Amino acid sequence: MITGKTQILGVIGEPVTHSLSPVMHNAALAELGADFVYVAFPIAAAQLETAVAGLAAIGVTGFNVTIPHKQAIMPLLAEISAEAQAVGAVNTVWRTERGWAGTNTDVAGFLAPLQALERDWGQAQAVVLGNGGAARAVVAGCAQLGLKVVSVVGRNPDKLKAFQRSWQGSLFPPPLVHAWEALPELLPQADLIVNTTPIGMHPQVGATPLEETVLAGAKAGAIAYDLIYTPSPTRFLTLAAQHGLTTIDGLEMLVQQGAAALEIWLQSPVPVDTMRQALKAHLGR
Repeated sequence: MITGKTQILGVIGEPVTHSLSPVMHNAALAELGADFVYVAFPIAAAQLETAVAGLAAIGVTGFNVTIPHKQAIMPLLAEISAEAQAVGAVNTVWRTERGWAGTNTDVAGFLAPLQALERDWGQAQAVVLGNGGAARAVVAGCAQLGLKVVSVVGRNPDKLKAFQRSWQGSLFPPPLVHAWEALPELLPQADLIVNTTPIGMHPQVGATPLEETVLAGAKAGAIAYDLIYTPSPTRFLTLAAQHGLTTIDGLEMLVQQGAAALEIWLQSPVPVDTMRQALKAHLGR
């Protein structure tokens, strides 16, 4: 029951009406009996500074940050974790005496299903498809896992070089960068292939970042990881499974990054499986 004492959590972005965060967070809060409610706040880029000040003024406890605000919010925060500084993006914000503080739980979310596999990553190689914002959390996660080689593949040479330069002096080593045409040479050595692009997402659900002829050259036993969580499976993961690869979709990353954020706000363990099941039920899985 929402009362005058109920505390507010939320997510800011534009668009944000499609967000699944309220589904999983409110399911967890209900199970815990915590007097919180989690809501979506649509905030245009031009209104970000005003909105962040307003959220503080009305006593919001904390909030998630999604597109297009993950980078733009950083100058508005009093504290930023070293990990978020290295990734160059914030997705979780909470109140402190000095003002808002921020971190990035996308890295933990990305890592969770890989760590559950209990593989030896020390000699492993990764190929990351795409060099946008989502790729930053993936590169940081691969570095934390201790992968030997991380290669980022993109279509724009200038953006690739800028992406690589942006890691200089950070907590994490710069990845190697390659043109898309290098994939036939990279995949036979890759133990992990991660799609960070939107290719395969609605409405282009029949599209795939890697055609079957390219995937056919993938290393036996490799993992194909798609950050997209709907449709499930994506065309990319369907083809990967047909070639014997282990597949992971983005739902677990979504759950785990949300659980990590909720633990920050509540300062206590949260029911991760409840969050997972709420999303699966909502998505009809």
